[in-house]
Amino acid sequence: MNSSKSPGLAGFGILKNTTCHTEKKISVFFSIIFMTVGILSNSLAIAILMKAYQRFRQKSKASFLLLASGLVVTDLFGHLINGAIAVFVYASDKDWIRFNQSNILCSVFGICMVFFGLCPLFLGSVMAVERCIGVTKPIFHSTKMTSKHVKMMLTMVCLFAVLIALLPILRFRAYQIQASRTWCFYKTEHVDDWEDRFYLLLFSCLGLLALAISFLCNAVTGITLLRVKFKSQQRQGRSHHFETIIQLLAIMCVSCICWSPFLVTMARIGINESDSKGTCETILFALRMATWNQILDPWVYILLRKAVLKNLYKITRGCCGVQIINLHMWELSSIKNSLKVAAISESPVSSKQINLQPLSSVG
Repeated sequence: MNSSKSPGLAGFGILKNTTCHTEKKISVFFSIIFMTVGILSNSLAIAILMKAYQRFRQKSKASFLLLASGLVVTDLFGHLINGAIAVFVYASDKDWIRFNQSNILCSVFGICMVFFGLCPLFLGSVMAVERCIGVTKPIFHSTKMTSKHVKMMLTMVCLFAVLIALLPILRFRAYQIQASRTWCFYKTEHVDDWEDRFYLLLFSCLGLLALAISFLCNAVTGITLLRVKFKSQQRQGRSHHFETIIQLLAIMCVSCICWSPFLVTMARIGINESDSKGTCETILFALRMATWNQILDPWVYILLRKAVLKNLYKITRGCCGVQIINLHMWELSSIKNSLKVAAISESPVSSKQINLQPLSSVG
């Protein structure tokens, strides 16, 4: 057990003294809770998506349902695979020498950590771009954003995330067991090689870029919806604006709060590596924050719907005793309402009819 020169274990830092130690009971508790809640949340979201897809087979909503399904399925498999490996590591008392002689498990664990970390971020940015196109260019969205194109985008996103995850293996750089001896990732200790720094910076830059794209597209979508709301005199789009703006705010807040600590920490290590106990504890805390994003994804994208918002509004109004805002009937779905309002506002025929209305009334 003290053979540090074993060929399967050399260079992986398994036998050296670690600078970070975790309580086994607390860590197992966190892993089991995260995995269970994540699986239940994403399973419920998949059931809701399947039911919604059977009810609404419109072209305008098919792209959103496909992208949301891809996101939820990715989160579900991420919790299943990563959670199962983490629980197995804890159950084996983190004895990597016994079950990881050839470093296969650590490589699989590292690939899954990178893939299931980047893929939801990429899908979130693609959903933000799709939503932005649907609001700003509804005619282009209805004619070009078909189910076939969305499936191609899903495939390309997954393949790109797989390529990033397999890049160290293709370059014969094995994933490293981290200081806490509970998970595998890029090398975060004694990072003195440019390639190790490159992997950390690549992961963090891609993640931060995905968050920036999501933030920018959601901001454009929110501003466009507000402009349509104030310019249009129609009453039917107000509930849609209220619902969509709340979803956009929730999406941006959850993604930025959960993922920013981990991505910034990886970037900081890649730029200026710091080998200390505080760094290890910071990484573990940031990792748990990032895990919460995969738990909250289905609640933000799927479960935060108009029916839930309407019931929350009724409860709030009943508790306050006054009517804060005048909500109209939730007549149409979100994407249908957005397309209808935006198409009316952009259509030249509708503008001519609006200009002719005062003449006809005067006549």
